[in-house]
Amino acid sequence: MKPSLKNLFTVFFALLLITGCAAKKSGITNHSDAFVKGADISWLPQMEASGYKFYNENGVQQDCFKILKDHGVNTIRLRAFVNPSDDKFSGHCSTEETVAMALRAKKWGMRILIDLHYSDSWADPGKQKKPKAWEGHDFQLLLTDVYDYTLSVMTALKKAGVTPEWVQVGNETPGGMILPDGSTANWDKLAQLINKGYDAVKAVSPKTKVILHVDQGNNNARFRHWFDNATAHQAKFDVIGCSYYPYWLPGSPDYTLSINDLGNNLKDMASRYGKEVMVVEVGNEDKKAQNTYDMLLAVEQKVKEVPNGKGIGLVYWEPEGARNWSHYALSAWGDDGKPTKALEAFMVK
Repeated sequence: MKPSLKNLFTVFFALLLITGCAAKKSGITNHSDAFVKGADISWLPQMEASGYKFYNENGVQQDCFKILKDHGVNTIRLRAFVNPSDDKFSGHCSTEETVAMALRAKKWGMRILIDLHYSDSWADPGKQKKPKAWEGHDFQLLLTDVYDYTLSVMTALKKAGVTPEWVQVGNETPGGMILPDGSTANWDKLAQLINKGYDAVKAVSPKTKVILHVDQGNNNARFRHWFDNATAHQAKFDVIGCSYYPYWLPGSPDYTLSINDLGNNLKDMASRYGKEVMVVEVGNEDKKAQNTYDMLLAVEQKVKEVPNGKGIGLVYWEPEGARNWSHYALSAWGDDGKPTKALEAFMVK
């Protein structure tokens, strides 16, 4: 029997409904194709526990998440330590605390990026200390440690109802991670450690994108050397992440001396490796809020200029971490508990 036109339309719209529903079931929390305007606010639980109060521009006390959202922030980045202490600055960021923060981010409609340090405290270019519980383990056991820990964080998040859109396997790793085993002096081992983290992320959420992160995003030679080695040793990743802090560069805090180098490097990374790129850490001096505002707009423009939509966004590192609490000079918050002019850059369309 030849199907009627009505029946054909019924089948057509049913297929549209099915495929539409399938598209919505990516499993990624608050997934969006919007440009990332993010904030790493991992200090927030400690600030709140210490009694710190956050206020909007009108002096009204509000949840920090609301203030950030009202300023255009759509993504939250959270660092995670393996077995942290309770120290104010080096501690916290346990799996449990990270899950609790991710749930808050979900409630506020934020996209989520998890930054795994693979250490009990800060991991950065100056230190990549092995977690105490992993000390003395041979390399094969260390591979298992990385996989099991990554899997445990991802599983804890998923059980709580959160699946991050991105996960960093390592934080600012120009010299490697989990030293000495994962040093760039032995790329074969480093690539294996990276791949264990990658595989564990994908085992829980195949759609979550894995980021590898190197500092000095304006330094193209540094990035080519690192990612050429990563590629040659078959390290697996989906996104290239970089830090960009004009404050720590010659001519501080004048970002105009390095912003073009950042833009050129982002374009080169996307073209050379066929990956998306993101500035996963950015910041500049809090006392020069207008300069930081201008810098953020310039960074956003450089990311957006990466061809084929491969520039996906930027994340301010600890904008809420006011200097009078943190002693950190690069927040976007004043000593009055209010955001500075700098944060308004994320409101610009």
